[in-house]
Amino acid sequence: MYVAVKGGEKAIKNAHKLFAAKRRGNPNVPGLATAQIVEQLGFAVDRVMGEGSLYDRELAAIAIRQAQGDLIEAIFLIRAYRTTLPRFGYSKPIQTDEMLISRRISATFKDLPGGQVLGPTFDYSHRLIDFAYDAEKPSDAPEVSDVIAEDTPRVSDLLGAAGMMEPDLQLAKGEEVGDLTRAPLDFPANRDLRLQNLARGDEGFLLALGYSTQRGFARTHPFAGEIRMGEVEVEFFAEELGFEVPIGKINVTECQMINQFQGSEKAPPQFTRGYGLVFGHAERKAMSMALVDRALRWEELGEELAAPAQDQEFVLSHSDNIQATGFVEHLKLPHYVDFQAELDLIRTMSDEFWANQQSDENSTNMEAAE
Repeated sequence: MYVAVKGGEKAIKNAHKLFAAKRRGNPNVPGLATAQIVEQLGFAVDRVMGEGSLYDRELAAIAIRQAQGDLIEAIFLIRAYRTTLPRFGYSKPIQTDEMLISRRISATFKDLPGGQVLGPTFDYSHRLIDFAYDAEKPSDAPEVSDVIAEDTPRVSDLLGAAGMMEPDLQLAKGEEVGDLTRAPLDFPANRDLRLQNLARGDEGFLLALGYSTQRGFARTHPFAGEIRMGEVEVEFFAEELGFEVPIGKINVTECQMINQFQGSEKAPPQFTRGYGLVFGHAERKAMSMALVDRALRWEELGEELAAPAQDQEFVLSHSDNIQATGFVEHLKLPHYVDFQAELDLIRTMSDEFWANQQSDENSTNMEAAE
């Protein structure tokens, strides 16, 4: 238990003032407007929304500015704000097969039904700093990018129709999806809760775990079956009306990883799924999530537990960057009493060690003299 330390209140207030001045920077430089962050730092905004578990681009931008660009701190601010919001109910599952697609690629089929749409991406650019880039000048990009408006089947559905892909997960009749925001995570966790946890998990942590599966730790030989990014409609069932009504649109990134499976006594050889779905344009996060999701399915597929990415308690307990940050950064809080206790213990043990050393040395000298 930690006890509030009042003796440092003045120092803490001064620290707040110093950080406020540091956050603002040189007052002669124009302040950073929220709209600038939303429009020009979109990837940062998307990450904060996703890991903060709240879809609000302007609010995420405000948090980024307040946190001076520290995205984990901004995520913390969003999570804290989210707890103050009322819960009206649950929206209906979004239909990503009806997505207004602005980017869609597959590493498995060149001639993809519906077409490959490169969209906005770093993938085909040189990783060189452009010193000629000027944020004050308008972009020369086209005003409207190509999109696919009609229903576009997923690659996994095409393979499923041919009997080459495992069936998609279907909930049993009467089974409800868990809610990680309402109940603490318990183990073993079903896939619905695992996916919720991964969706707001730290991108860097999931990226490292996903990479580990590719290097042989729970090797599943993945293929990027399809990555799609675009706009989907969110619907809510209004009880007073008796039917579903659209309440808005959000941008999401979906990844379907296709993985080898040699079959078992209950299932034939076929491809299996790894799934990732996140807010905004966040392909790296969605891909990492899909890789880890597939690794965590080892037990239901009758595979061997052999790697960290397959251990759900290890993965899910350490993927949340807010929990991790709190536990690591609490080490900065005063631990004077605890440390003094350990210091006294080490001194006592050290004195005993050297006393024993001296005793052994005296005994050795006496034996030599005899």
